[in-house]
Amino acid sequence: MTAVMTDFTAASRQSLAPTWGDDAGKLVLRLSVGVLVLLHGLFKIGSGPGFVLKMLAAHNLPGALGYLVYVGEILAPALIIAGVWTRAAALVVAVNMIVAILLVHTGQFFVLTNQGGWALELQGLYLFGAVAVMLLGAGRYALAGSQRGLN
Repeated sequence: MTAVMTDFTAASRQSLAPTWGDDAGKLVLRLSVGVLVLLHGLFKIGSGPGFVLKMLAAHNLPGALGYLVYVGEILAPALIIAGVWTRAAALVVAVNMIVAILLVHTGQFFVLTNQGGWALELQGLYLFGAVAVMLLGAGRYALAGSQRGLN
């Protein structure tokens, strides 16, 4: 009797687990990463890609690649926010952050700030937040719904 009661209790607890929390957490993560990266992209629309083009030229890379910053910081974050092609968009943001770290921030990779934080904590949060979104997907609260695959 006790074994049956224990099995029933465990099963009922599992079925009552708040799965909405997983989807709400994915939404918060998507919105956080998407909005914060998008703000950087919107700034670049206003200021132009000159800084990125200069960094590419300093590394002997084609300047045309500089315009991809708009894909990584405007289009991809907008898709993440909407929950459409979320995993692919998050991959684009992650690659964009890796390129930014390699082009602009390599000298800060092992540096701590005066407050004890990592000098690249903002870039790190964007990168690893995008990786988390890529691994988790959009969740139920997305324009694409909770479909499997790229969302």
